[in-house]
Amino acid sequence: MTATITRHRKRKKLKADINVVPYIDVMLVLLIIFMVTAPLLSLGVDVELPQARAKPIEQQKDPVVVTVDAEGRYTLKLDSADGDPIEATALQAKVAAFVSQNPDVPVFVAGARDADYATVFDTMVLLQQAGVPKVGLMGQPPDNAR
Repeated sequence: MTATITRHRKRKKLKADINVVPYIDVMLVLLIIFMVTAPLLSLGVDVELPQARAKPIEQQKDPVVVTVDAEGRYTLKLDSADGDPIEATALQAKVAAFVSQNPDVPVFVAGARDADYATVFDTMVLLQQAGVPKVGLMGQPPDNAR
């Protein structure tokens, strides 16, 4: 009887799928950790920066200073002479002649606090058209500065 009865064993097929449930659990734990630690990363640290007592850079030549007042009028200061009121076309011609004679002289624009920004910008463009390679802006430190 045993010979006639053959037992057929069914073999289970191997699963080729990946069980992703543990990976989802790990991902959710990491998400919670990052959500808790992210607000802590945006905190700042108070740093006291060193104070410098640097001296200004010594220049060999007095700079050319073009001052723009609140009404848009120009004042030109060449060398150590006092500033003279001047029109835009005369300013361009005078600065072009001076810079061609002294190519290394620094040129600055000093705009009044209440001067129109567009006028100061136009002055810088005017000076660059006159052949000035670099135009700087002048400012005055606040009264409470050291």
